[in-house]
Amino acid sequence: MYSYALLEPGCYYLVQEKEDDKLTLLQVKVISDHCMYVEKYTETVLQEWKRKTDSIFDIVELLSDDAVKEWTTAYYKNEDAYYEEDDDE
Repeated sequence: MYSYALLEPGCYYLVQEKEDDKLTLLQVKVISDHCMYVEKYTETVLQEWKRKTDSIFDIVELLSDDAVKEWTTAYYKNEDAYYEEDDDE
């Protein structure tokens, strides 16, 4: 069992928060004395504060810069599919 305290700011991690959970991609944005502000990437981006002592079942992987670049391209390309252009102009 791991905790959020092990995660570094600015890095992207694939984690499994609970034993039966799906994998979640998250990025640490801000670290305070006792907490961390993280963004979780699912269908939408969820932003939340976590205590450094909050548990993580497994830290599966720290994504490389190349993997983050590839994921960013794929994620935001898919996100654009939800927005249709206005043809009324």
